Amino acid sequence: MLIISSALAAIVPMTAYLIIIWRFDRYDREPFKLVLQNYLWGSIGAIIFAIVGGLVFSSFLSMFVTDKDELEYLGTVVTAPIVEEVTKGIFLLITVTNKKFDNITDGIVYGGAIGLGFGMTENFLYFISYGTTISGWISMVIIRTLFSAVMHCVSTATFGAFLGYAKFKRRTLKFSLPFVGLVIAILIHFSWNFMVSFKSTALLGFLFLAITIIIFIAIFSASVLGEKKIIFDELLPEVDLDVIPSAHVKILSSTSRNAKGWIDERIRKQYIKAATTLAFRKVQLRESKGNSRKYYEYEVENYRQFIKNLFISINEKIAYKKSV
Repeated sequence: MLIISSALAAIVPMTAYLIIIWRFDRYDREPFKLVLQNYLWGSIGAIIFAIVGGLVFSSFLSMFVTDKDELEYLGTVVTAPIVEEVTKGIFLLITVTNKKFDNITDGIVYGGAIGLGFGMTENFLYFISYGTTISGWISMVIIRTLFSAVMHCVSTATFGAFLGYAKFKRRTLKFSLPFVGLVIAILIHFSWNFMVSFKSTALLGFLFLAITIIIFIAIFSASVLGEKKIIFDELLPEVDLDVIPSAHVKILSSTSRNAKGWIDERIRKQYIKAATTLAFRKVQLRESKGNSRKYYEYEVENYRQFIKNLFISINEKIAYKKSV
């Protein structure tokens, strides 16, 4: 019974968080399959590597620290933040190479997914290991669901955000910014573990994480609004190229694009996806060089033609219906 209850208490909230984060990316939502891959890495791959890395790191520290309690404390406060943030972040270095990984918002979504997956498995292990009483188990579920697991989400999402911001920057920033992001992720993790390790500072730990979560939500919201502005700014010039009707620019850069009635329903979803991708490809084209630039040049022209063909096909269908 404990295992089933612990599994449900670990899986359900983290999966709900995952869906919320994924859906919050309203304007250029990532493929859920790719988001799920990152989630599974956090819940399985990162956990395994973190356990192995933690053992190696602890063995190294044991050569200098002989006191068992001190060694355990260092493992929680020093080893865990470093090892866990690195193992969680490894998969992001693979995901960032995907063409769907475009910006800060994407980094937050993918990084958050990894963190939530890690928090899910870690929660389960804690619930079955330390939930000796019903009241203690319930308290642990509440605290770890609302704080510890969310900390994993926020810290890895921070690293992801820096990766997303650096992806199309010049070479020096492309390598330095992710390092800064990783350091900040480790510091968030370290600060939480350090403060909740002592009763005298535990309240500060909860306050620190609450403020961190608020900042995280604010940055996420600003990034999503930034995507809205990109879509509007980049599609506006397409009006003069006869690609996008002028009346559609404002609609495509707002949530009203998901409503029915403003365009033929047979092409609405395809049109939204193509127009949104076109907007982001234009930004990426300006920020790219070499072979990447050629790729994005092709993509921009390809999506322009695709949108034109959508309108041609639907107009032909309408004309055909009128003639019969």
